[in-house]
Amino acid sequence: MPHAAPQTRPHEAAPPDLGDAFARARHNGCVGTRLLSETERVRVWTIELKPGERIDLHTHVLDYFWTAVTAGRARSRYEDGRVAEVAYAAGDISHQSYGPGQHMTHDLENIGDTTLIFTTVEFLGGANPPLPLPEAVRAEAAPAPMPS
Repeated sequence: MPHAAPQTRPHEAAPPDLGDAFARARHNGCVGTRLLSETERVRVWTIELKPGERIDLHTHVLDYFWTAVTAGRARSRYEDGRVAEVAYAAGDISHQSYGPGQHMTHDLENIGDTTLIFTTVEFLGGANPPLPLPEAVRAEAAPAPMPS
């Protein structure tokens, strides 16, 4: 399976004014731009970013994987001050796991010239409880139909 290797720029840190934003984002569980589906076991999100668009700071506490649907370039700023720029190929995939109390807070900005699309699947029932989601986001997700 392909996997995008982050190109971290170690001497460039997130701007200091983002400190408060990271603290506020610690409770933002919206890990995509749209919640497509939610069951008692999974949440399925899409992220669709046109060139120059950015998904706000959000926090991952659940085990999850993402896959790049389209190729493109993105920049992420992390809570620990890292800034990573990554070139994604369609089909790149990455799995992430979090133990009790662990989390990761970051944003994602499309720095390329094409629309960047990801699918993210979060697994419920793991080491951490899910972060609450606004009802407006949850209302967008239709329950998955049962197979016949």
